[in-house]
Amino acid sequence: MATSTQPSPRTPEAEFDRLVAGALPDPHSVLGAHPSAGGTVVRALRPDARSVTLLADGQRHPMERLHDAGVFGVVVPRQVGDYRLEVEYPAGTYVVDDPYRWLPTLGEIDMHLIGEGRHEELWRVLGAHIRSYDTPGGPVTGTSFAVWAPNARGVRIAGDFSWWNSLALPMRSLGATGVWELFVPGVGAGAHYKLHVLGADDVWREKADPFAFATEVPPGWASVVYESTYEWKDADWLEQRARTKWDAAPMSVYEVHLGSWRQGLGYAQLADELVDYVVEQGFTHVEFLPVAEHPYGGSWGYQISSYYAPTSRFGSPDELRHLVDRLHRAGIGVIVDWVAGHFPRDDWALARFDGTPLYEHADPRRGEQPDWGTLVFDFGRREVRNFLVANAVFWLQEFHVDGLRVDAVASMLYLDYSRPDGEWVPNALGGRENLEAVALLKEMNEVVYGEHPGAVTIAEESTSWAGVSSPTYAGGLGFGFKWNMGW
Repeated sequence: MATSTQPSPRTPEAEFDRLVAGALPDPHSVLGAHPSAGGTVVRALRPDARSVTLLADGQRHPMERLHDAGVFGVVVPRQVGDYRLEVEYPAGTYVVDDPYRWLPTLGEIDMHLIGEGRHEELWRVLGAHIRSYDTPGGPVTGTSFAVWAPNARGVRIAGDFSWWNSLALPMRSLGATGVWELFVPGVGAGAHYKLHVLGADDVWREKADPFAFATEVPPGWASVVYESTYEWKDADWLEQRARTKWDAAPMSVYEVHLGSWRQGLGYAQLADELVDYVVEQGFTHVEFLPVAEHPYGGSWGYQISSYYAPTSRFGSPDELRHLVDRLHRAGIGVIVDWVAGHFPRDDWALARFDGTPLYEHADPRRGEQPDWGTLVFDFGRREVRNFLVANAVFWLQEFHVDGLRVDAVASMLYLDYSRPDGEWVPNALGGRENLEAVALLKEMNEVVYGEHPGAVTIAEESTSWAGVSSPTYAGGLGFGFKWNMGW
C-alpha cells in the first residue's frame, strides 16, 4: 500500500548550521517563502523568540522550531504572497515583516557600474537607504543596507532595532561584484547600526558602514540611518558660480577648523556667527579643514573614518547643509579639505575591512604611510578608485560645496615619499611616480569639472611636479589651482 509523506519545512541540517554561523552567502535561499511539492514552505530566523506564527491571507499558521538558534518553518498548502510574522519574545509579542521576502534593492545597471568601477553616484546604492513599498497588506517602510566586501564569507547587520544581535540579519551576496545587501522593514531614520563581517581569515569584525551618511558622536562609532530633508535656497549662487571663471576672479580664502573657531559652536550657530564674520572681513571663500567623520579630534579631521558622513561633533548633516546654504546666500564660496591619500588604522573602520587589505594596498611598502602611521589607499583597484571619485562628487552634489582642496598630494604622487632606499617599490616603468594615484587624480578632476560647472579643485602639492594645474588632455593632473606652500 502506498504511503504519504507530510510536507516538511526542513532542509539539510548543514544549511541551517551555515545560516546561523553567518557563513551562508544567500540566506534568502533558505529563509522566506519558497515553492515546494506540498505548497509553499516559509522559514524565518528569529533568535530568542519563543514562538513564531505565519500570518497570510487572513489565516494563522504556527511555525515549527527547526534549529535551536531560532530558525522556524511551516508548509502552507498554497501559494503565499504578502505575509507577516507574529513573533513572541519574552518581553512581548510583535507583528513584523520579514526581510527575506524582498528582492534585492540594487538593479542590474548599478551592479554593472559597480563591477566596472564607474558608478559616479555610488552613495545612492551602497550604504543605508530608507525605502517605502506599497503591498496588499499596506505600505511597508524600511531601510536597505548594502556594502562592498568581496572577500567576506558572511556579513550581518546589528543595530538598536535588533537589540544589537547580528544573528537575526545575515545579508545576501549579490555575486561577483562583492556587494552584500538586505532590506530590513521597520528600520527608519535615526537607527544606529554596525556591520559584522566574517572575513576571509574566518575572523568576525565589527565595522562602521563605509557609506554611512551619519555617525554617532565620537568616541562612539556606530553608523546612523539618515535621510536628508533639507531644502536648498542657493540657486542664485550656483548659477553665478557656473558663470564665473575663477582663475581670473579674485579669491580671498579664510581657512577654518570648525572645532577651533569660537569653540563650542555647532553648524547651526556657525551659520550665523561665522557667516557674519567672513562677510565683515571681506573674504570671498571659506575653506573648511576636513568635515568628514574622524575618530581622533586632534587630527583636525585629516584621518577620516567615514568619508560620506559629516562629523557629528557639530550637529547633523542637514545642519551642515544649512551652514553651506547660508554662506552661499551671503555670497561666500565653500571649499573643503579632501583627504584621498590615506586613512587611519582603527579596526572598526576601513582597515582590513573583509579580512584582507581591501581599501589599502596589500604591500606595506605602498600601503602604509610612515609619517602619519596611517594606511594608503590601493589607487589601482577600480572599486577603491570609484569609492574616492564618487566621494568627491558626493560633497559637491549633496552638500553644494564649491571646491575641493586635496590634501597631501605629494604623498600620493611619489612612491618614495618619506621612504628611504630599499623601502619602496618602483612602478612598472621603473620610476618613483605612483602611476595609479596619478590616474585617480586625473579622473577625479575630469569628473568634477565635467559635471559641476564653476566648481574648483586645488592641489596641496609641495614639490616641482610638472603640470599640476594643466589640463589632463595636455598631460597635466587637471587641477584648477595649486595651493601656495611657500608664503
